[in-house]
Amino acid sequence: MAGGKETTRQKMINIMYLVLLAMLALNVSDTILNAFKNINDSLDSSRTNVSTSIDQLFASFQNTKLKEEPARAQPIWEKANLAKKYADDLNSYIQQLKQQFNTAGGGIDPETGDLKERGNQDIAQGIMINAKEGEKLKAKINDTREKLISLLEKDDRAHVSFSLDAKDPEKSVEGKKKWEDINFGEGTPLTAANTVLTKIQSDTRNAEAEVVKKLFGNMDKAMVNLDHFEAVVVAPTSYVVQGQPYTAEIFLTASDTRSSADISVGGNKLPTKNGKGTYTGSTGAVGVFKWAGSIRVKQTDGTFKEYPTPTQTYQVAKPSATVSPDKMNVIYAGIPNPFSVSAAGFPLESVKASISGGSMSGSNGKYNVSVGGDQIGKVVNITVTASNAGKTLNLGSQQFRVKALPTPKAFIKGKSGGNVELEWLSRANVIETELDDFVFDIKYKVIRFNATFINPRSDAVNIPNNGGSFSGQIKGALNSIKPGATVIFKDIIAEGPDGRQKNLDGITFTAK
Repeated sequence: MAGGKETTRQKMINIMYLVLLAMLALNVSDTILNAFKNINDSLDSSRTNVSTSIDQLFASFQNTKLKEEPARAQPIWEKANLAKKYADDLNSYIQQLKQQFNTAGGGIDPETGDLKERGNQDIAQGIMINAKEGEKLKAKINDTREKLISLLEKDDRAHVSFSLDAKDPEKSVEGKKKWEDINFGEGTPLTAANTVLTKIQSDTRNAEAEVVKKLFGNMDKAMVNLDHFEAVVVAPTSYVVQGQPYTAEIFLTASDTRSSADISVGGNKLPTKNGKGTYTGSTGAVGVFKWAGSIRVKQTDGTFKEYPTPTQTYQVAKPSATVSPDKMNVIYAGIPNPFSVSAAGFPLESVKASISGGSMSGSNGKYNVSVGGDQIGKVVNITVTASNAGKTLNLGSQQFRVKALPTPKAFIKGKSGGNVELEWLSRANVIETELDDFVFDIKYKVIRFNATFINPRSDAVNIPNNGGSFSGQIKGALNSIKPGATVIFKDIIAEGPDGRQKNLDGITFTAK
């Protein structure tokens, strides 16, 4: 704005300028800002993965080379730690700049996960250009790059390819000639500047990883570049008898995915992929089989060094299956029958079972078997199959007899007849059922019954009743009985969970 007294026309021009700036700021849409946020998150995730890989490199070197050949490994170890320090210093410096962005940008918006003032185009310029932080950062980046490269042997320096660099362009970019102006200058939204800082941090870790890999790689005479790490579990056997402990070794392995090492078993070379060979043993005969392999790695002097594998053992057995009912040796019609199904040498999830004349539901070795009443007295077959290497194997079948559910007994207040107190009998209100010594907890529902009341020197009175609970008529008759009276509950019809009705034995009580 011009100083001094302004004309009306000048004031109008100034107002229009401010409006133009506001409109320019609005041109940075949420879509673009969200894109910068997504790129920032992706770079941050990549940086974390590279850091994990670097830590694994250090751990592997420390646990092997540093212990096995400390005289040769110690100087390399020290240089690698210097590389880590240089990278950490630059990373921490950038993190301080990010904190300045965070403070000036109002912190993190919980809704977007980004800086609250992420679209602001003045904050980054103010910190990085006006306050000269961009020049300092450029110098710090270039200094770190030179320090990292200086740790390498002369031959290795010529092949450095990491992108950690902050040079001014040979030609201007949109009128900007300095590295800091291009990345943080006028018109740069705060979230875009923050993403640039995250990219530099990612480049720093990648540069550190490349230097560390080259340093550690020089330790080995063999032409092996450890570029792939994975956790491995090795168990002596996956077939364990119940009651015996299951043991396995868990450790971290490293391999060279570009390796051309010769891997062979019994003198026969194996096909390799990503530095790994695959051996397929014969399973055409039953028995215990042993095998051992070797890996030949070419050395820098053109010779080969051979690494034999420990002898491995595997057992081939005939396919077999075990089917056992959980609670009985027959199948009862009309109810779910729990079954356990397993096959030695096959994981439970690969074992399937089916039944003739019924249905099975469940998985992972636990099933419920259901058959209808029309199968009572018949025999059904349960067949077991298992999946192995993409093929389905039939492991055999077993026969089971289908029986009807047994007939329960009727009870009143836990008694099935006999001499009882008059008051005890008058307080009875329902007929219940129970199965004697049966493996399933099954309830029968009383549908109807007849009750006969015989009082001394009186005619017998018969009262029908629907359901198991006593009607008001029966309760009234029970309240009217005399000592020496006989009450007979007969024609008791009960229905089981299979829907079949059964005629239960009657029960007789004599009132004392």
